[in-house]
Amino acid sequence: MRLDKILNIKYPFIQGGMANISKGKFASDVSNAGGLGLIGTGGMDAEDLKKEIAIAKENTDKLFGVNLLLLNPEIDRLVDLVISEDIKFITTGAGNPGKFMKRFKERGIIVFPIVSNTSLAIRMERLGADGIIVEGEEAAGHIGELSTMVLLPEVATKVKIPVIAAGGIASGRQIFAAEVLGASGIQFGTSMLFTEECPIHENYKNRLLQAKSSNVTVIGTTNGYRTRVLKNKMARKYLNLEREEGNKLELEKLTLGALKKAVFNGDMEEGSIMAGEVVGTLDKIYKIEELFQKFYGDYERIKKSYEKSE
Repeated sequence: MRLDKILNIKYPFIQGGMANISKGKFASDVSNAGGLGLIGTGGMDAEDLKKEIAIAKENTDKLFGVNLLLLNPEIDRLVDLVISEDIKFITTGAGNPGKFMKRFKERGIIVFPIVSNTSLAIRMERLGADGIIVEGEEAAGHIGELSTMVLLPEVATKVKIPVIAAGGIASGRQIFAAEVLGASGIQFGTSMLFTEECPIHENYKNRLLQAKSSNVTVIGTTNGYRTRVLKNKMARKYLNLEREEGNKLELEKLTLGALKKAVFNGDMEEGSIMAGEVVGTLDKIYKIEELFQKFYGDYERIKKSYEKSE
């Protein structure tokens, strides 16, 4: 079944839970435009999340969710808050949500873990996940080692629950390809940065408009937290720290701190400019509703053209 039917939303699109970016107002804007907006908990404590949930509720009466970053030191408090605030949809990343799954299911919460390999997808289905978000290494932020083209069809043939594709998707043609490979919907991250409503600094947006896919690199390879970003001074600094075998959590804190510099201050040299490989695909800034209409309209036209040619 397609994601829009499962969640009763207009488009089968989820907005990724991007740290320092996916906050309450942005999540509500995405949901109001027909997708499923998420509040991302990367870099948040429980008080921060409570505030952003309140903002989202003030700005939409539509479904929105929360992305739980499981390596967050306050994850237990974040889970308690999600449950007490009656959030009905969550995604999880950077860890195994198994210890919380019983509580989620008792409260009727729809759970879609993000996975980067097939064995984890199978394990999540056994734990009771309602769907799987398959994120290929083309994505921005934390990534695995397999591409969407390889991982998506492999997972789709191994699990019976809906599979959502993420990573390397920024056009109707790619949405159609993901559907052919077994996807019931799409999670967008980098594409959402190219929207007027996205709360990142104008310098960040301008840098994205100038970027090509060849401008991205991966940091965190040696410490288990592979992250795709645009090349700049911060990326080179991080790579040097990795060679010195820095503490994993300290390196994660550095990434979040640098991300704030990019998102809020517009620092394109010392900031962490997270972006996926599709960064060179979009060439303008859209309203969210306009972007969704473009993606879905292109997808429908391409799908119909293939059906006619058969």
